[in-house]
Amino acid sequence: MSKEKIFNCLKQKAKRKYLRNNSTPAEQVLWRHLQGKQLGGYKFRRQYSVGKYIVDFYCPKFKLAIEIDGDSHFDARALQYDKKRQEYIESFELKFLRFTNADVYKNIYGVVTKILNQIEDNHP
Repeated sequence: MSKEKIFNCLKQKAKRKYLRNNSTPAEQVLWRHLQGKQLGGYKFRRQYSVGKYIVDFYCPKFKLAIEIDGDSHFDARALQYDKKRQEYIESFELKFLRFTNADVYKNIYGVVTKILNQIEDNHP
């Protein structure tokens, strides 16, 4: 597969747009800290596709995918699906951070700090 067909594939454009326009409250909270290069001057994208999956946020410069998990992610089937999905995404040498809605609501500065630390740990 070419890079164009794996990353932000055109056939998923409508779905990505729908997800951006209908983001969860937790995603909106984190986005307010990531948009406009607010975090360390780094560009983040919302609802970025990697193959057949779409991640909540992505920093292209550091190949960092970020997911915010709500309550639906914590049953056995969802955990299995998320594990498979994360392994697929990481197979493209992307780093992956996962936070819960509670992390975002109760400790947004801790979440932002962890993201920035991940970036700085992998700065070229």
